Amino acid sequence: MTRTWMRYVALALAFALVVGAVVFMNRNQPALGAEQADKGAGGAHYTVLETEGHNLVVTDNATNTLYFYTVDKGQPPGSDLKLRASVDLNEVGKPVIKPKDINIQK
Repeated sequence: MTRTWMRYVALALAFALVVGAVVFMNRNQPALGAEQADKGAGGAHYTVLETEGHNLVVTDNATNTLYFYTVDKGQPPGSDLKLRASVDLNEVGKPVIKPKDINIQK
């Protein structure tokens, strides 16, 4: 009779272990899509694409905009960077993308 009792206890423990593992693996944590990952999971707001000390190209991930900064003509690297143009990255894939001129030097 004790062997039967021990088998039931072992079977109950194994069942509880399996149920616990299934519950642990199926917790309610939905997968995040690209938009949710950037906003809710602490994704980077800006991405620096290039910098050489005299220019800076940055993408604003929240607005899908690319910004181009550079120093004034004749200024050494390390001088103040000024916004020269921006591009709406939502237009990628079109035959022509026109940058928005902000402060182009001629």
